[in-house]
Amino acid sequence: MVIAMDRIEFRIAFGKRVEKFRKKLGLSYRELAQKCDVDHSNISKIEKGEVDLRISTIQELAKGLEVHPQELFDFEME
Repeated sequence: MVIAMDRIEFRIAFGKRVEKFRKKLGLSYRELAQKCDVDHSNISKIEKGEVDLRISTIQELAKGLEVHPQELFDFEME
């Protein structure tokens, strides 16, 4: 059974995962930005699901969050 999730819901769910890992590491937006090649202002937008991401950005986020990129996609699809 395939569960449908629209683009915005998907981006929001992904963003919540990013936020979870960032807070787990005790990082501010700026601190995460320093650990990866993503502007600090975009990290807030990513966490709110406001931007479409490139694969290279996902890779950078995973590096900065010290997780495998696959972990960023480990969320429930409603």
